Amino acid sequence: MGLRFFADHCIPSLVIQELLNAGCEVLRLKDYIAIESADRIVISTAQNLDSILISLNGDFTDKLNYPPANYKGIIALQVRNHPETILQVLIRLKNYLSMHPDMSFYKGKLILVDANRKGFENSLEY
Repeated sequence: MGLRFFADHCIPSLVIQELLNAGCEVLRLKDYIAIESADRIVISTAQNLDSILISLNGDFTDKLNYPPANYKGIIALQVRNHPETILQVLIRLKNYLSMHPDMSFYKGKLILVDANRKGFENSLEY
């Protein structure tokens, strides 16, 4: 997989490690900017690094403030105060990434990955 992600500070190490194991490149926020950086700086840094932003931060799902068409891709992991669902979310994410391994596929898209919806296709929205 030739995907490059910019992992927001809230992304668990397990998710980062699994993405690395899947052959993705993962750039960690803490290696580029301050952890407490504003969301606009976070998403701008992802853009400057030619990366798909991956986050647990629901702010990035606001299409008015962060129109997907302006970015290389935003993946929002939907855990909603249920950390026990992270493994299910991770499985769905990895399956989806394996079906869409090209960076250009994600450009202009907001992808929500949720463990609680029935069926694989329904767990992802654009």
